[in-house]
Amino acid sequence: MNDKPQIKLSETVVLIDAAFLNFVITDMKKYFEATLQRTLQEIDLSMLTTYLTLDAGIAEGKNEVQFLFVYDKESTNLVHCQPSDLEKELNGVAFQSPYGEYSFASVPSEGMVSREDLFLDLLSIVADSADVKKMILVSFNEEYGKKVTDALNKVQGKEIVQFRMNEPETPVAYQWDMLAFPVMQALGIRADEL
Repeated sequence: MNDKPQIKLSETVVLIDAAFLNFVITDMKKYFEATLQRTLQEIDLSMLTTYLTLDAGIAEGKNEVQFLFVYDKESTNLVHCQPSDLEKELNGVAFQSPYGEYSFASVPSEGMVSREDLFLDLLSIVADSADVKKMILVSFNEEYGKKVTDALNKVQGKEIVQFRMNEPETPVAYQWDMLAFPVMQALGIRADEL
């Protein structure tokens, strides 16, 4: 008997820790504005999510990509992003692009479990779902990275791409990519400026 809740999931699920995304965006915006001596644009969230999925290997077509944002009371809004309110603007909405339908759901940890535990619970549900073929993750590795790595190394029969800010400390059984690149692109930083 499986006691995990069964949720209808898309073939591609992107699981994002909003607190980590906020941390990265804030840090990179501050660093690059000082380095490039100019103000960087606000992030169009549809562009950032598209860049993430392109870097993860999504091709044009009728893909269904489901974004699950895990957040706590400190991360209810995505910083420097439009739209940004995870509760009011980014829960139960979707947009169409040449790469398919991108749908958004925001899952608060408030009052139930910690953001870490909620992220790990959702990771387990996504990993166990027969519907999901591809998992894309943005986890807060500085807080609970080893637990995510251990869980992902056990997942069988799914394509996995984890976005990180640092190379994994130990070999991993899945693909990983640098989160900095799609964030830089979404902030309007051009390659010729680096």
